[in-house]
Amino acid sequence: MAPILELRAVKAFYGQSEVLHGISVAVEDGGMSVLLGANGAGKTTTLRAISGMVRSEGEIHFAGQRLERRSTEAIAALGVAHVPEGRGTMTGLTVEENLRLGAYTRAGRPDAAMARMYGYFPILGERRRQQAGALSGGEQQMLAIARALMMAPRLLILDEPSFGLAPRIVEDIFAIVERIRREERVAVLLVEQNATLALELADQAYLLETGYVVMSGPAKTLADDPQIRRSYLGY
Repeated sequence: MAPILELRAVKAFYGQSEVLHGISVAVEDGGMSVLLGANGAGKTTTLRAISGMVRSEGEIHFAGQRLERRSTEAIAALGVAHVPEGRGTMTGLTVEENLRLGAYTRAGRPDAAMARMYGYFPILGERRRQQAGALSGGEQQMLAIARALMMAPRLLILDEPSFGLAPRIVEDIFAIVERIRREERVAVLLVEQNATLALELADQAYLLETGYVVMSGPAKTLADDPQIRRSYLGY
């Protein structure tokens, strides 16, 4: 299957500082790829380069389009939904208002899509009139993902979706993401601190160190690698 997203020799910069040094990453159409690495390895910067949030060089291909030098808004309109670390929900708006805001690039009425999101995340349906700021951390993460999916994306980018959440909530969220990936045919690019869970779900994995991809391949292969097991899986 051809990749829906492909980074070829991508560099990224904060000011004059180069923080990605010619990395190559791919996500298959309908597949899931995970980026692993310690803090400061360049994982979040990779996601920001895809979404046009940092200056980059090299080639970024998405669904037959080149993303370099496009605005973040233009990239989102092509079908790339980015859920940043920290969730970024509009805490002063209700759950329903957040979801409607997520559908701003969508043609027609968003009601059917909203009903689908409530099907995936029933707790959001129960809280639809509640302000997002009053939700628990897990519920806010669910809302952030649902709001991104209201755009009807072809690629969902998730940055540390499990951060600060209890293990049971993390398992629930990833089970829903996996279901959405299958049913909606949405590709997923994931940065995740829970390497064990991420490698169980992903098709492909990339290990970043100080802005370089130092290892890549099928997720199962990396999960069996002694270096990965020792450094990221704890055994």
